[in-house]
Amino acid sequence: MELQICARCIYDDRVHSINFDAEGICNYCRNVEDLIDQYGTGQSKGVIQFEKICEDIKRVGYGNKYDCVIGVSGGTDSSYLVYLAKKWGLRPLAVHYDNTWNSANATMNIKKVLAALNIDLCTHVVENKESDDIFRSFFLAGVAEIEAATDLGYAYLLRKVAAKYSIKYILEGHSFATEGITPLGRNYFDGRYIKSIHNKFGIYKMDTYPLMTLARFLKSAVIDQVKFIRPFWYLAYSKEEAKIFLEKNFDWKYYGGHHLENRMTAFYHGIYLPQKFGTDMRNNTLSALVRNGILSRSEAWAKYNSPPVIEDGLVDYFKKRLSLSDQQYDHIMKSLPKDWTEYPTYKKHFEILRPLFYLLAKVNLVTMSFYLKYCFPSKILK
Repeated sequence: MELQICARCIYDDRVHSINFDAEGICNYCRNVEDLIDQYGTGQSKGVIQFEKICEDIKRVGYGNKYDCVIGVSGGTDSSYLVYLAKKWGLRPLAVHYDNTWNSANATMNIKKVLAALNIDLCTHVVENKESDDIFRSFFLAGVAEIEAATDLGYAYLLRKVAAKYSIKYILEGHSFATEGITPLGRNYFDGRYIKSIHNKFGIYKMDTYPLMTLARFLKSAVIDQVKFIRPFWYLAYSKEEAKIFLEKNFDWKYYGGHHLENRMTAFYHGIYLPQKFGTDMRNNTLSALVRNGILSRSEAWAKYNSPPVIEDGLVDYFKKRLSLSDQQYDHIMKSLPKDWTEYPTYKKHFEILRPLFYLLAKVNLVTMSFYLKYCFPSKILK
């Protein structure tokens, strides 16, 4: 294939809604430039802004046992963030969303880091059969967002815990500079989407799953006014240096690759998206490494065109957990892909409420990435 590839990163013209300027640089690289300018990422401007946020967190949380919530997965970013929070003088409550597909390594990482830092942990476990039933529903639906329930459930759990303990700040370890911002195409989800697919294909009731409806989302943002802060949007951050630090100081163990700390996430990125949808999201992180000068474009392109790391026996484990026969699995994987536009969602609501969400994003009551990805009209990638 003859592909046009960005002159700065490795995004090519197969990426959804991509375009290139006169210099051959893609709109996603330009978007990163705009965010760096807005947040002062890795500059004195960003440090000053974040120091002010830290002061606000301490002031608002004064007298409370905890002044912020941090979601932890056992991965690099969240593990390092809880260390930094203590270093900054914050009093975090760690929260873990357990979809029952965690790797043993990730679970041990959480225990080691939090024990060493003397940080309390609140864990919400979705009932095993219920969690698998939701995953199975998305697989049977043939849509790409098999991990949607985890991502949205995690986000709402953080908001629920914050409200329960009267905490006004949630810290997240996401970094657009090191991870990029995933283009919106097949990667869409919201509470109505999850509920509609589960209603059609599921068996069990969603009793333990924390479903974030539009009403619950707006209540948390507008009434409870819980703020989402992503420190690495302001500060310089090196994932490689963080790994070395965690290994040296906490006996933290790397899990072998990006997204491999959870077996469902590993299946999603290494098998499901590439094999059924022809989508390989490794280009997000690899492009970020190129923008940051850690990899050359040729090195990143070579990695992108090499097979993903896949755990031995992962497909068999997936089929066994979800009670899928070989024939069922093969039929779904070979059938034509479905997309999120075929099911009810809140997408039009988000677009109508775009002015509100812009204001909420400017004061961190919703994430800026949510506003940029979900509040504008989008065409599905066919």
